[in-house]
Amino acid sequence: MSIDQSTAAKVAKLARIKVEEDALPALAAEFNTILGFIEQLNEVDVEGVEPMVSVTPMRLKRRADGVTDGNQQAKVLSNAPDAREGFFAVPKVVE
Repeated sequence: MSIDQSTAAKVAKLARIKVEEDALPALAAEFNTILGFIEQLNEVDVEGVEPMVSVTPMRLKRRADGVTDGNQQAKVLSNAPDAREGFFAVPKVVE
């Protein structure tokens, strides 16, 4: 796959990057270099290789998924402009 100057201009526009007309050939060449590297990666045989999260083997810490009320009702409601009976009070919006 090869990127020409018009495609490079379109990509720059989509990315909202201002690229001068005289810089388009260099941008197209950069895109082609990147695509060439990706094509090299596609040639690598990865059959039987497990996907990794990190280059070092590690397990993510897990915790029990318990539902709590947080025990911080007073702290949370202290940020409210108006709180009544333990809840946020909001203006009526539906008649």
